[in-house]
Amino acid sequence: MTHIFGFERSQLLLLPEAVDDYVGIDNPVRFIDQFVDGLDLTAAGFNRVTPKATGRPGYAPGDLLKLYIYGYLNRVRSSRRLEAECHRNVEVIWLLRTLKPDFKTIADFRSENRTAFKAVFRQFTLLCKDLKLFGRELLAVDGTRIKAVNNMDKNFTRNSLEKFIKAVDERLEEYLKRLTKVMSRKPERTVRASRILLKRSRRCARSVVVTARCWRTSRKVARARYR
Repeated sequence: MTHIFGFERSQLLLLPEAVDDYVGIDNPVRFIDQFVDGLDLTAAGFNRVTPKATGRPGYAPGDLLKLYIYGYLNRVRSSRRLEAECHRNVEVIWLLRTLKPDFKTIADFRSENRTAFKAVFRQFTLLCKDLKLFGRELLAVDGTRIKAVNNMDKNFTRNSLEKFIKAVDERLEEYLKRLTKVMSRKPERTVRASRILLKRSRRCARSVVVTARCWRTSRKVARARYR
């Protein structure tokens, strides 16, 4: 009896497998793909939706938006990590149809369309809540409007829904700020900052040691005088 072995990596297959076979029917990336394809990106405020007649062709805003929404769902904020996902993640390869934008293109797209991002993320979150994609349980009520003693998280009124929408907007704003903060960092600056902080901490430690020694010496001198 032997083990189960896979194909050789250099072996050519007579009927090559399609990328679509690796993504299940109920995979969330299919929902992301349909959601973005149904948006009017021009009305949403995205730039360069209509390509120019001359010049080097660029990436479609819809493809880069799909990548960012995928990162939004999977907590991937860094443009460098999103670039890495385009090379190794089968779901992203399927979602972008094997496109591999670099981190600079990904970061520039977000900075140029910040306002449009907020509106799309808000609509996406509310749609997921509408379609019960957040794992919330179905709640049925009768004709009487009594809160009783049920869980407050499962009791919705007009005021609570307005608070929920406000909370969604605040979270989206915080998420966009984190994106800006993460993407504004550069490896060289981070290393330099850590070295500067290390030097300052060493200087502070030395000054504390010197101060302690001077204090001890002054105490010894004072005791010798009184003797």
